[in-house]
Amino acid sequence: MPGLVRKILVVAAVDGLVLQPLAQKNQRAGPGVKIDYKTNGIAPVLDSPKNPSLVAASFEAHGIIGLLRVPSASFLISISGRQQIAQIRGRPIYVITDVALIPLSSQAEATTAITQTRDVLKKRLAVKVSENGDSDASDEEPDGSVFTDDDLQDDNSSLSSAPATGDDPKSISDGPAHKRRTSIAEDVIGKKGQYGIFAERWFSRRGWSVEKRRMQGMSSEDLTAEQPDEPPAKTEAGGSPKPAPELPAVNGGIANESKGAQPSEEAESKESTSSDVTSTLLPKLLRTTRILLTSRSFFFSYDYDITRSLATQGTQASDLPLYQKVDPLFFWNRHLISPFIEGGHQSLVLPLMQGFVGQRTFIVDQPAGSHDKSMIEEAGDSAQVPTDVSKEAPTTSEDSKRSFLLTLISRRSVKRAGLRYLRRGIDEEGYTANSVETEQILSSPSWPPSEKVYSFLQFRGSIPLFFSQSPYSFKPVPLLQRSPETNQAAFKEHFANLKARYGHIQIVSLLEKHGNEARIGQEYERNIDMFNEGSGVDSEKITAEYFDFHSACRGMKFENVSLLTDSLSERLSAFGKTVLLDDKVIDKQTGVVRTNCMDCLDRTNVVQSACGRVALQAQLKDEGISLDLQTFLTQWFDTLWADNGDAISKQYSSTAALKGDFTRTRKRDYRGALNDFGLTLSRYFNNIVNDYFSQAAIDYLLGNVTDQVFEEFEAEMMSGDPAMSMLKVRQNAIDTSAKIVIADQSEKLLGSWTVLCPHEQNSSLRSLPFEECVLLLTDAALYAVRFDWTTEKVSSFERVNLRHILGLKWGAYITSTLTSAQSDEKRNVGFIVCYKPGKEDVQRVNTRSLKSSPMVDDGPDTDTPDLQPTSTSEPYSPIATRILAFKALPTSSATSPFSSSSRNAPKTNASALSRRPNERDLIRAICAEIEHAALGGEILSPKKHTEDLTSTQPAKGDESIESSDMKPASESLFVKEEDVLSLAAAKKQTGLLEQWGYELKRLVWA
Repeated sequence: MPGLVRKILVVAAVDGLVLQPLAQKNQRAGPGVKIDYKTNGIAPVLDSPKNPSLVAASFEAHGIIGLLRVPSASFLISISGRQQIAQIRGRPIYVITDVALIPLSSQAEATTAITQTRDVLKKRLAVKVSENGDSDASDEEPDGSVFTDDDLQDDNSSLSSAPATGDDPKSISDGPAHKRRTSIAEDVIGKKGQYGIFAERWFSRRGWSVEKRRMQGMSSEDLTAEQPDEPPAKTEAGGSPKPAPELPAVNGGIANESKGAQPSEEAESKESTSSDVTSTLLPKLLRTTRILLTSRSFFFSYDYDITRSLATQGTQASDLPLYQKVDPLFFWNRHLISPFIEGGHQSLVLPLMQGFVGQRTFIVDQPAGSHDKSMIEEAGDSAQVPTDVSKEAPTTSEDSKRSFLLTLISRRSVKRAGLRYLRRGIDEEGYTANSVETEQILSSPSWPPSEKVYSFLQFRGSIPLFFSQSPYSFKPVPLLQRSPETNQAAFKEHFANLKARYGHIQIVSLLEKHGNEARIGQEYERNIDMFNEGSGVDSEKITAEYFDFHSACRGMKFENVSLLTDSLSERLSAFGKTVLLDDKVIDKQTGVVRTNCMDCLDRTNVVQSACGRVALQAQLKDEGISLDLQTFLTQWFDTLWADNGDAISKQYSSTAALKGDFTRTRKRDYRGALNDFGLTLSRYFNNIVNDYFSQAAIDYLLGNVTDQVFEEFEAEMMSGDPAMSMLKVRQNAIDTSAKIVIADQSEKLLGSWTVLCPHEQNSSLRSLPFEECVLLLTDAALYAVRFDWTTEKVSSFERVNLRHILGLKWGAYITSTLTSAQSDEKRNVGFIVCYKPGKEDVQRVNTRSLKSSPMVDDGPDTDTPDLQPTSTSEPYSPIATRILAFKALPTSSATSPFSSSSRNAPKTNASALSRRPNERDLIRAICAEIEHAALGGEILSPKKHTEDLTSTQPAKGDESIESSDMKPASESLFVKEEDVLSLAAAKKQTGLLEQWGYELKRLVWA
């Protein structure tokens, strides 16, 4: 496998940002690349300086995350801080602790950001030096080492049973007070420990020069060589993701955020509304990006694929670059790093995984011939992860003791990624929200090939149904969505994916059987039964275990989870585990337990830890160690799983997991309940304040949406779901509507569209909120269909005979003036249809009752029947002329392309999308279609009309308007271009309360 660059010198050159790889040990430095300020193109550097570290505006990075591109600016995201938290087969695993965002607008802005980044690193070095000089905590350097940038940029801390504090640098090295027991000479010269790092400076000119250059944020040729691997982390291995420490002023390299957020004067400004909105929200995007990437939830390795389980390691050719070997389901920076992939700069492509990595060494003491007095405890100093596979972990002098290493890796899927209430359920491809693969690995601390390595996989994921929940409630009721057929199709796709990946499937549902969760739990069971009644997956049925966690563990009796593990024991035993020996898979796990609760966080983590304990006990038994882990106090194991739960919970709900006290201590008391209440309040606050923009940012960073997502966010203070294919949803709505509302089978469907319409037709052109509806055109009538997008059923429809239409008017249709996008008269376009109802015109409402009578306009709402194609039609009572108003949907969207089944609508291939019509073209085409149908192919030019379309009244005393009483369509119908609702009129109708409400939401969310 081609090697990845481990250190990169980032230099602000005159015409671009230079990325110069630094030489590794016994290797030459590779060629550098340059990112052009104007075009952001990436090209090789043909004439690299002999000593690029002499450039003042430079700093050393540990890797490249990618390019963050918005219309107004671009930024290089690099890793400026890392921490080794584990090692697998001698290969270190790192967590990102800090990043630098360098603007690519000009040399001046890049220099400012680089200088500020270097200052932050220098201050961090000063803190580390101060702490190392004041305590006995020993970060022992390998022989011959100096205090390198890794000491500055790697947050190495001790491996303890308590979770890492993370935020407080002083908490990293809490240890006993310093007590002098040796002479200064012995400390300085005789030991290569705490004082050894200063001896190089005190007694060699090289040490002084190296230190001077380092304090200036530079490198040297001596330092560019790859140093021995850094000491392992001494904090909790992979600890729960924690907010990045507050850094002085610059936030780790974002050049004075307000300044760096603005595009450079040298950069070409774009006049589009989307660009303006993105520029406005850019500071928040940069801040959110940095918070996300420094949350201690992103992991990487230079020479090991952490995205694949042990069972699937080595399935790819070894000569492939790492980014081609990783599992795309867990490749989180694939979109950001794509410019480097497309440019062929493979040595700079460093894949990131989101989730959790934790590791603990433990010792099992079992006297020979004894099976009842086995002891299992966390290792002391031996808990430190060995960084050199050739060095055996500390062994005890007693033959009865054995050392093991337990590694826990959770891999969070990029599919349906996001935050709690904004990403629920399933998508049409069968991927569920909060999907996490968790692997528990048991091995020897030194990973010798001659000893067995055990792997056990579990899976968690949201309920595989379409549903949503409101974030504005402490315990919101799940709202089922889409039709039963659509749900079952996605359900089948989901389990087909799991079957292909893991084999047999055991469902464990922890939902309540009463209360808010009961309905969706019942629907889940119903879909499982339907799935098994059918062909299943490859004719194999799935088994399910329903365990009402809250009911079974009521009264804080969480030990009752053992009832569930007992019932699963036979199934877990049948699935087995993956076993490696001499780097070969000699046994493979044949199935997986899929666990879910409502959020797949708190209850799920408790149950998964219990299953992990059962698996560990079985694996130790295979090693000849017989003990009951259900009775032994193994706090280190519980803490490791609790930290895993906290990590996944913070990534999905922004807080630590509930019930964490039981997972850590296997005890539950009132203090844990109070802590859970506080976490619940914090989750509630995040749900309604922070999560909306964070979700938009996550989708943008993953490449699921375009920059238009920020325009949508500014208008609605939320963004759409990119996994929801609106193209398919809208086409399904059109097909369903046509089947239901067109009663006469002889009518020919000429065109169909999805458009916006006022909440109440014929009352006000600005009746808010506007709803998305379906417009059908046949050779006999125009149908305006209200569609229930949640249940995928027709709510109501109105049929208008084409011969009753008096005219069409189309033009600007401004319904809101709160944002620049909503005030754009070129993009907010609509039309109105003016007609006089006759006996062939009908309006129906679906109340799902058994009565059958059409709704009489302007009359009280009465019970009406289910809509059926054979419904009879009755005439309207005599009323004034009616109008139907429609507004074009945005033809471009952050999540989906323009959708229409009209013959004038473009196909959704790449070439068609490039020439996709704008809103004006769309409305003009719809009006032309209607006119063409009404006139039987004869298109008339607009002519003067003596009556106002919106004020025509029926003849006095006329009780019924027959079609014969009206003028022929050829004489009265015309299409007129005129504002439907002008910007000036919309401003007059926008009240102060509406403006204040929007500004308040903007203050809170944006």
